[in-house]
This record gives sequence, structure tokens and C-alpha cells, in this order.
Amino acid sequence: MGFSSNVSNFFYDAKTMSWDVILTLLNLVEKKRRIGEVTPEGHPGYGGHWPEFRPPQETDSRCSCPGLNALANHGMISRSGRDISFVDLDRHVRATYNISSTLSSFVPHYAARMLKKNFSRDTFDLEELDMHNGIEHDASLLRLDAAFQPNQSTKHVPYIEELLAAASGKDKDGNDVITVKDLSKLLGKHRAVSRATNKEFVLKPFHKLFGAANASLLLSTMGGRVDDLHNFLHHEQLPEGWESRVRQSRGLTLVNFNKLALKIEFGVREKDWAQVAQEAAAHHGTIPV
Repeated sequence: MGFSSNVSNFFYDAKTMSWDVILTLLNLVEKKRRIGEVTPEGHPGYGGHWPEFRPPQETDSRCSCPGLNALANHGMISRSGRDISFVDLDRHVRATYNISSTLSSFVPHYAARMLKKNFSRDTFDLEELDMHNGIEHDASLLRLDAAFQPNQSTKHVPYIEELLAAASGKDKDGNDVITVKDLSKLLGKHRAVSRATNKEFVLKPFHKLFGAANASLLLSTMGGRVDDLHNFLHHEQLPEGWESRVRQSRGLTLVNFNKLALKIEFGVREKDWAQVAQEAAAHHGTIPV
């Protein structure tokens, strides 16, 4: 990346952040989308009717993000997970999960920079997003560290079950829901255990925040509902009849996305799990619980 690219990226980031503030303010005054009409008409999933779900084949490309894998499993992006346009990803993430134009654009732009590709012209395979310590990181909520499982598309079922069982809240309809405190608690545990068991452990402040941000999407887009998250996390499938729980007219903005992520991150207490981490290291050696 040369000087001109750096300048271009700076102005893109500044423009995106400024516009995001405006979208956040518009969300405060505009009416929310009606239930049943969150997914735009004409987009796959309108009215809760999602394209056919097909599990990935052995040669397909997948990554550590359930949300992106679900798009491929339903055929909204390439079912093979290969040769995906950054532009198409932006469009489908925005419509499927009701993400603001700023957030849905910012993340694939960042990924393109990470992969040293052109956002407008190039394509990528989902597995490329799992470049270690790029976006993918140690001590994640749902995956083993890359030192233990190099293929980060591989789901770690014990972590998924632990998360679903940790739900301590209820929504207005009495459904079990995962809360901010639940996510903070588990992230603290995973960080402590990974630090104690993974000899190659690295977790920079950026990755801590990114991990909390990823976790926050389970609350914002999925509403934290255990019933919906079961299929979403185990099978990377969008439940029939489901639509994003984000109902703001302009979608989930960077401001609110980061606000929720910080709330989760500030609640992480890694030191509370010191004893558990020591026991994991002693009992399992370098194999995490």
C-alpha cells in the first residue's frame, strides 16, 4: 500500500465516520421498521422466507464468522464461499442483518486492506478472512485458538453449548436471551484459559475490542434469543421466519455497534477465571477446556 492508498483510506474513514453519526441521529427521529418488514422487499429473506439452506461441501470455503457462513449456506453469496465480491458482501450483509450502510461498508473495506486487495474490483474466499491476528484472533467466543484448530471455520461445539446455557435473561415474550453480562463473563473465561493453555497466545487491545464487537452482534442482530441462536451457531442457518432484531430505519450504525462492544468489553473480568485457567493448564496441558 503506497502513500496515495493511505490518503484514500484516511478520507474514506473520515467520510464514513461522519456519515455514521448522521445515520445514528436519524435513527433517533425516524420510525422503526415494522416487524415482518425489516428485510427489504425484493431481497432474499423478505417476510422471513430465506433461500434454501444447504450445508457446505468438503471443498467449500468457510470462515470463523457464522453470519457470513450463513449467507453462503443460503446462497445469498457464493455457496462455495469462493470468489466473493467485497461489494456484493457489503450489499447482502446490509440487507440481511439490517446493518447501516456505513458499518456494512467499513468492515469489508477493512478486510480488503488486510488482504491487500481492491474493494471495488477484487474477490476473496471466506477462509482468507481467517488470517491469524488479522481479524481472526485468539480467545474468541466460539472457536478454539488457531494453535489448537488451524481451520477456524470448525465450530467448537462445547463453546456453543456453553454460550447457549449461559443465557441469564428473558425477553418480553419470556424467551431465554443472552445478556451483555453473559458475554463479558464468557469472554473473560476464554481469555484466561487461552492465555494459560496456548503457548502461542496473542491478544492485542484491538483484538479484544474486535472480539467484543463480534459478540455484540449476537445481541443486536439476533436479539440474544437462544432459540434463534441454536441453529444459527450450530448449523450457521437463518431460522425460517427470522428477521434481524435491529429495527432502526438506517440499520445498526458504527456508533451503536461500538457502544455495545465497549459495554461488553468493560465488563470482562479475566482475573476472575485465574483458578479455572490454572486447572485447565494443569489438567489438559496445552488443550483448552
